[in-house]
Amino acid sequence: MEEEKKILCVGLVCLDIINVVNKYPEEDTDSRCLSQRWQRGGNASNSCTVLSLLGAPCAFMGSLAAGPVADFILEDFQKFSIDVSLVTEHAQCVLPASVVISNISTGSRTILHMNRNLPDVSADDFSKVNLSQFKWIHWEGRNADEQVKMIQQVVNYNNTLPQQQRITISVEIEKTREPLYQLFSYGDVVFVSKDVARHFGFQTAEAALRGFYSRVKQGAVLICAWAEKGADALGPDGVIVHSDAFPPESLVDTLGAGDTFNAAVIYTLSSDGSLQEALTFGCKVAGRKCGFHGYDGIHDIFKK
Repeated sequence: MEEEKKILCVGLVCLDIINVVNKYPEEDTDSRCLSQRWQRGGNASNSCTVLSLLGAPCAFMGSLAAGPVADFILEDFQKFSIDVSLVTEHAQCVLPASVVISNISTGSRTILHMNRNLPDVSADDFSKVNLSQFKWIHWEGRNADEQVKMIQQVVNYNNTLPQQQRITISVEIEKTREPLYQLFSYGDVVFVSKDVARHFGFQTAEAALRGFYSRVKQGAVLICAWAEKGADALGPDGVIVHSDAFPPESLVDTLGAGDTFNAAVIYTLSSDGSLQEALTFGCKVAGRKCGFHGYDGIHDIFKK
């Protein structure tokens, strides 16, 4: 039997140092956390975790700085059976890290991120990848000029194959950085964040989809999640698809909720689910995830 093709996520892995508090600290005070933990973070890395917990074979491509923190991260990838054969280790670099203040009273997460000198994956690195093992490749928008070159490699590969064997390309445009906006026109599925939508003056997900849709390529699906308002999507038929949010009984940990949503949508679409099914499942999984710390609970609730 042919091995099932994997989903590849390209982007960041970092160390999250998560401090759980019952109220946000005032400046220049000394207070105790309820708990502190290390967690593997980064958008693409988190999406791999969720894909794996949902039962999808997946791989991560990104950069690591060699050292004991990288050992912790690689061990954690292994725990979730995520293929890391495409990870590049760089000597004399510092691994990106985030200090996270997670407030259990409100569910908010405040992030201080440090990324000094670790290079992102290049188009040259990507050119060595055996694309035949993947059915879907997702890019977390970062070094967009290089990522466009990577996507073009996949497009060229796809052009040699019949439609049903082609790799689906998805991109996430989360940060309000001008170079990232070129990625709109390269994804079969494009995730645009609420932050980017608001930066452009859109006050609802539907308005953002209508406003941005002219930027995507013909036939693409554009998706925008809007926290407690749920998520909307727009495809080539011009019909807005909506899912309400599914908030947990109590909001505990919203860190990685967006990465969870993206992964659950990709999981459904890559399994031939409809856009409505994907959006609803994305909101359900992300909502439930906000009700507990980390990601492990996803497996028990959702794995088919």
